[in-house]
Amino acid sequence: MEPNKLRARLQGVIGFPVTPFKPDLSLNLQGFRRNLQAMLKHSLCAIVAPAGTGELYSLSHTEHLAVVKAAVEEAKGRVPVLAGTGFNPPIACELARRADAAGASGILAFPPYYPGADDDGILAYYKGIAEATPLGLLIYTRDWFNPAPALVERLAQVPSLIAWKDGQADIRRYQMIRERVGDSLHWIGGAGDDMVPGYYSIGIRTYTSSIANVAPRLSLRLHELASAGHSEELSQLMNELVVPLYILRARRKGYEVSVMKAMMDMIGLVGGPVRPPLVDLRGDEVELLRGMVKAWEKWLG
Repeated sequence: MEPNKLRARLQGVIGFPVTPFKPDLSLNLQGFRRNLQAMLKHSLCAIVAPAGTGELYSLSHTEHLAVVKAAVEEAKGRVPVLAGTGFNPPIACELARRADAAGASGILAFPPYYPGADDDGILAYYKGIAEATPLGLLIYTRDWFNPAPALVERLAQVPSLIAWKDGQADIRRYQMIRERVGDSLHWIGGAGDDMVPGYYSIGIRTYTSSIANVAPRLSLRLHELASAGHSEELSQLMNELVVPLYILRARRKGYEVSVMKAMMDMIGLVGGPVRPPLVDLRGDEVELLRGMVKAWEKWLG
């Protein structure tokens, strides 16, 4: 897909499917396909597979390619499939090229392995990924990578860079970046479903949803309400459903994946265990989550 055409498609909710594993931690590709079939019954604007929620960092190159191929096959051209990449320049470029050959529509670039790198090095890293394929590139800020507006302005000059996915939930800095760069990039809220009110209050109209793994209708409703400025119903859904879930997700590092996988298992989808260094929920937390799921029933399926 030509980069500007991809950019035009990124309006609304982007799904971030998990990557299911079997009890022995091997890849459960059949389960992945089953989950995607359920997710793609809903009007998402794109999916990213694999990415953070999909445990990108735990996958081998062979598994990464298998996930991308399966996502492209299940999407059947209905929605763009974006493939995550990162680590270091050779790996990032190789994963991007393989994803392109497999039919991916775009590339979501994660920060490099080296924390606190010089701005010139960061620019070279993302330029290299962009030059590896003709696909549209999205940059994902997360973990240690929280660039100043001046660096984002330099990165925006990369020809195939079309969008910026914020994973920091720093609304103040995001506003400064957008003021500096303007509409040369498409801006995406990427820190979580709980940040929808904040992102949409500053004019963003696209966000990435891990809740779409279990309740795509809820993800889409949050987008609709926030877009229309219907704050009362939006606040109710946030307070009753989204915030309690995110409180549980914040209990331990990696629980943003573990909680979603456990919830999927509870509702008849395929979650499975997480791979180390992530950890699965404790027994009491599983029961706490099971109690939460009852309140979600009208949004499931």
